[in-house]
Order: sequence, then structure tokens, then C-alpha cells
Amino acid sequence: MTAARTLFTTTGYASTTMKAIAAEASVAVQTVYFVFGNKRSVLEALLDVSIAGDDEPTPTLTRPWVAEALSEPDPLTQLRIQVHGARLILDRAAPVLLAVRAAAGADPEVAQLWASTCEHHEMVLRHLTTALAGKVDHLDIDRTIDVGLALLTPETHILLIDERGWSPEEYETWVVGVLARTAGLRV
Repeated sequence: MTAARTLFTTTGYASTTMKAIAAEASVAVQTVYFVFGNKRSVLEALLDVSIAGDDEPTPTLTRPWVAEALSEPDPLTQLRIQVHGARLILDRAAPVLLAVRAAAGADPEVAQLWASTCEHHEMVLRHLTTALAGKVDHLDIDRTIDVGLALLTPETHILLIDERGWSPEEYETWVVGVLARTAGLRV
């Protein structure tokens, strides 16, 4: 996975070959084909591991940080937990997400992967925001989701942390603040 991550995030999906992945990983190209089958499957596996942080087949909504957020009675604390979980995902996955997005324009199967990733992101945000709405009067669920989708992106994460020098914690605090205000919470 490390070899694929390095190549996909530096040279791009289109320029990365199975042979290059094998060479970077110091394995035979047949090994890469045997394990993954094709380049798109390598990218999909890399994306899954990057988002999850492990190779367990555990859906996002059943991850411990989601359960912790959903069981938290205080809405601001719930928001902090869910933004922290999302930030940790972006810490791991932002460069890979950008590689998938860039490749989506040239490969229909990767375009489907990108679309399903975006749909999943929105579904998770909707689930968490709907739970938050049960704890906050007059929360505009759709507006809060829209703001979350704008802030919790690989582009925003990379811009502020990698390019502008914010710490991950500063980024996280900023996202919590904006989402809290959007939700009508006092920070």
C-alpha cells in the first residue's frame, strides 16, 4: 500500500503502472496482479485503508468514534468528537482522495469510485447531523451538512495544514467553530 500511495499521490493515477507499483514495493509485478487484479482495485484498496486507518471491513458508521459521538448527550461535545474523527480521516486520506478525484475525469470506473466516496461522506455527515439535530433546537440539517461538506474536504485540509501551515488541531478547532455557529451552538 505504501508504494501505491507514494506513486498515486506524487505521479498520479494515470502515470502509475502496476509495474511501477511492484518496483516501488520491491515485489514481482505478478504479485501485485495476484493480490489486487488491476490498478483500479489497488486505488480502491488504498482509499479504503486510508479512510478507515486499518484494513478491517468495518463501515464508518460502526467505528468507535462514531458510536462515541452519537452517544454523547452534549451537542457541542458530540460535534467536537465527530469533527475530530473526520479530521483524523483527512490526515490519512486527503492526498489519496485528491488522487482519486483527479483520476475520475479520465477513468469511468474511478469516477464511480469518486462518486460513491462523495455519497458516503455526505451520508455519514447526514447521519451525524441528524443525531445532532435531536439535541439542538432549530438546527438546519441541510445547511449544516453543506457547511460540513465545504469544510471537511481534502482540498481545505491540504490548503490550511500543508500549504498555510496550520496545525491539524487548529484546523479542527476552526471547523468545530464554524459548524457550531452554523448549528446555533455557543463555542
